[in-house]
Amino acid sequence: MERYDTSCVPDPFASSMEAVKALAARLSAPETAALNHAAVEELIATDGREVLRLFFQDHLDLRALREEQHPPSQAVVGADGEVRAHREAGRARQLTCLFGTVSVVRCAWRSRGRVDVHPADVRLSLPRGRHSHGIRRLAVREAIRGSFAQAVEAIGERCGPVLGKRRSESLVVEAARDIDAFYRHKIAPVSTADMPLVIQVDQKGVVMRPEALREATRKAAEAKKRQGRQARLAPGEKPNRKRMATIACVHDTVPAKRRPHDIVHPPGGRSGLRTPSPGPKAVNRWCTASLIHDPADVIAEAFTQAADRDRGHHRPWLILVDGAHHQLDLIEAEARRRRARIHVLIDFVHVAEYVWTAAHAFHPVGSEAAETFAAEKLTAILHGHAARVTREMTAQAEKDQLSGAKRGSVETCVRYLTGHLGRLRYDIALKAGWPIATGSVEGACRHLVGDRLDITGARWGLDSAEAVLKLRAVQANDDLDSYLAYHHTREHQRTYPNQRDHQPGA
Repeated sequence: MERYDTSCVPDPFASSMEAVKALAARLSAPETAALNHAAVEELIATDGREVLRLFFQDHLDLRALREEQHPPSQAVVGADGEVRAHREAGRARQLTCLFGTVSVVRCAWRSRGRVDVHPADVRLSLPRGRHSHGIRRLAVREAIRGSFAQAVEAIGERCGPVLGKRRSESLVVEAARDIDAFYRHKIAPVSTADMPLVIQVDQKGVVMRPEALREATRKAAEAKKRQGRQARLAPGEKPNRKRMATIACVHDTVPAKRRPHDIVHPPGGRSGLRTPSPGPKAVNRWCTASLIHDPADVIAEAFTQAADRDRGHHRPWLILVDGAHHQLDLIEAEARRRRARIHVLIDFVHVAEYVWTAAHAFHPVGSEAAETFAAEKLTAILHGHAARVTREMTAQAEKDQLSGAKRGSVETCVRYLTGHLGRLRYDIALKAGWPIATGSVEGACRHLVGDRLDITGARWGLDSAEAVLKLRAVQANDDLDSYLAYHHTREHQRTYPNQRDHQPGA
């Protein structure tokens, strides 16, 4: 076949190829040969980014030329259903991308009294704002990892000065808007009937700006401020400055049967004749969190995730909490509403803390007697004898004539155990191979809140805190990539309604 003569056709990538040649010339220049590797690396990073920007720009210019030379064969119709009959070429808009800022030139189709239509915008899936989806994804990844200032700095090092702090914050808030819809459509993992289903719930405070506090907390803060100078705070104390985030985890569990001495070593230490059995293993972890929604809504979301994993309710549902009565009331109310049979257990670590406090009321801190006391009582509780432990503690306090703070510590422990007797059936849990501690949700609290929202000096607005919290939960679920793709599709549909013939990636 005879080749076409293309000598008269201008090269659409001439400017970008010239930039490549210029970079190659710089790298081969004698003065560059005198640079160390770090300087050469920086030169390539800076000039190479401009080369990539020019390639992108040349590609966009080529698309603009083709659109102008080949108008659509059928009438252009707007989202309102009306035809746009008049074409105006050369309409430009700016797009800030991973390589810098480029100009997108396209044709506008017009009709008197109607909003202009740009078919090229639909094909390119251009965002409403100036920043590309690549910049938005990068802003999300950096902002949920560190502070917004650090995110802007990291993006600047990679892409140049393309984003400010305030805009990065708004991009993150926008990026979180489809998370609830994403999980309503995502298929939950399923497991065999012999794997228990575990729900864990906890709360953790986030330091907020005054206007972002809940109404009662804000009023308390204002009242404290009107009183004038307050007393010096204890280390870590932040009165009337926090809003509570509710965190819930759902996971399947590979059961592992254990005995009490696998959890608490006998007084005097282990003999070494038997290795402690390993505990059950959590798999398919999923978590959710919110500062805006009420705890009841977060708990309902966790129950929905559990129901999606076990639609026929063939598996045991185990609820692990730290013993807060308001959480328990909400959990039990949700279970009644769904007619779900649940097994509620109090986190054994919290129980151990109360028992150790009581042990130090009877014996000196760090003494062998205190260790023996705690080991004996905790072992009895693990055997299912919590009621007997409370009676023994009360009797011993009377016998030793404890008073003041020591008596108060024992009574607090007794009240805690007595108030949760039906939720301390660790003997049943260990025999069934269930977990007895809230390690998953405690870890989620540290990761979602402590490692990001609780960084030194942070004071949050409500929208940005909620967005970062929920996006970190998505990341913890290993769903960030698929969520951002889903969000991009939803953004395209919102920006270009009734124009679904050109979806992102098409």
